[in-house]
Amino acid sequence: MNAPKVADRQATFRDVFAVAEFRVIFASYGIFIIGETVKMLALSVLVYERTGSGLLAALAYVTGFLPHALGGLFLLALADRWPARALIVGYDLVRLAMVAVLALGALSPSAMLGLVAVVALFGPVSSASRTALLPEMLHGDTYVLGRSLLTVASGGTQVAGFAVGGLLLGLVGPYGALWLTAATCGLSALLVRFGLDHRPARAGRMGGGPRAGAFRETLRVNRQLLADRRICGLLLAQWLPGSLLVGAEGVAVPYAADLGPGANAGILLMAGAGGMLVGDLLVGRFVVPARRERLTPWLALLLGVPMLAFLARPALLPAATLFAVATAGFAYQLGLARRFLDAVPEVRRGQAFGLVSTGMMAAQGLAAAGAGALSEVLAPGVVMAGAGAASIIATLLLWPVLAPGRRRSPALPADPTPTAPAPAVSADR
Repeated sequence: MNAPKVADRQATFRDVFAVAEFRVIFASYGIFIIGETVKMLALSVLVYERTGSGLLAALAYVTGFLPHALGGLFLLALADRWPARALIVGYDLVRLAMVAVLALGALSPSAMLGLVAVVALFGPVSSASRTALLPEMLHGDTYVLGRSLLTVASGGTQVAGFAVGGLLLGLVGPYGALWLTAATCGLSALLVRFGLDHRPARAGRMGGGPRAGAFRETLRVNRQLLADRRICGLLLAQWLPGSLLVGAEGVAVPYAADLGPGANAGILLMAGAGGMLVGDLLVGRFVVPARRERLTPWLALLLGVPMLAFLARPALLPAATLFAVATAGFAYQLGLARRFLDAVPEVRRGQAFGLVSTGMMAAQGLAAAGAGALSEVLAPGVVMAGAGAASIIATLLLWPVLAPGRRRSPALPADPTPTAPAPAVSADR
């Protein structure tokens, strides 16, 4: 009997970690997340100590969100036009310089926030470059499992970052925590610089005509990606069902407060994070690729169905269980990973992955803000159930996209200029 093709054989953790470059990506990404989490905590505490303003402290904590979205809208073309290793290392070094300036304590709180916001503009470019490297080092199902492991690393190291950040703030204060964050930036840069092979920029490898400026090219390619019905459908499928559920997270605090003394919103949020990590691990590792794709719409449906029970205002532990079951449905995105990879041309892979991340951040932010506004006039449990219902509706509307179909060649040209032919992306990639 012939051995299964690599695209169809179920991958194992050993298969993924056997690739040396993936080990570098995995380790550097974990260090990056820990550093970013500690930086956000330290900056928030520092701004609060210097201003006494809870609003400014909250802005310090989320100050990178809007610039990250703007960078995703206007600068993503750089992810395909510059070599990935240079981009990732360069961003780590810029972050190191930024954190060192913050740690010196010479800037006013408003100047600190401005500096963080400017640097955050380039965050999605580095992130897209890292994500687009995966299919160049992992093939077939190892690519899907590698994506799953990075999701697990993101959640796990973020929890670790909160723990380490809280400990550091108590031991060395916010300035000391910032200096240690600078060390994580340097360590991540060293790992990537000496652990990854040099690869020319994708746009240069694939050829094509003369390039416009990064701003214009990003807008043009974003429009072309969204104009392709297959790619647009897959983008919406990755953005909407899960992002609408995030609205429920936005009212976890008032829901817990309504339950009375002893109820802690942190338990709900931890249950949500835990459900997502367990779902990704189980579906990514123990479900064969074909079945994983068939389960995609049903896992997406799982996001919303348990949340309907919040109409009955369950107590804390049942509510946490419902939340964990719902967020396990985020594993539906693993069933879309290879389909999306097949749909986009290789020369635009970095920008396409960056667009997924940018759209997801924007959708999650809007969902959380909308849920927060509704909680002013409706009970939090009703709002959480409404978030689940919205996710269900989105899933049902997107069912034809979520359900696996016959793979087709990319419809987009490899380059927006008419001189470049459209390369076929192998299903094994």
